[in-house]
Amino acid sequence: MNEKPIKPGPGQESVWDYPRPPRLELCVHRVRVESGGQTIADSTRTFRLLETSHPPTYYIPPEDVRLHLLQANPRRSFCEFKGDAQYWDLAIGLELSRDVAWSYAAPSTPYMQLRDYLAFYPSRVDACFVGDERVQAQPGDFYGGWITANLVGPFKGSPGTRHW
Repeated sequence: MNEKPIKPGPGQESVWDYPRPPRLELCVHRVRVESGGQTIADSTRTFRLLETSHPPTYYIPPEDVRLHLLQANPRRSFCEFKGDAQYWDLAIGLELSRDVAWSYAAPSTPYMQLRDYLAFYPSRVDACFVGDERVQAQPGDFYGGWITANLVGPFKGSPGTRHW
């Protein structure tokens, strides 16, 4: 890593203070996902996953997601901490957006609370919100972190940062 972590100010969090392996915690804010003029998910019962150098990833319970708009696709990936992930496409009318979300049907033991919860890529839907704040997508196309104004980095994801 060439850049130094930014020192957080009052009310800020540094992603460099997040642990590895990641920590799962309840989110105290309302979380929403919107796309195609529709609310895809809306929840006050989410978890956020905190991992060193990453903006938080938000996991939404399936009961708070409009699952009829999602279609499982064949893509899979493996996380060394959480296990095997499956991916979801979003179908609204004739529009199909690929790989907008992922989930874990059988996460590893420390992350069992995430079972079937969905995490959305902010870059692949129209908007994601934490409280009333519209989030920014984590740089790059591999990770799905949500950047809010209270976070400081630098954030993993930009070209050349994959092996931080």
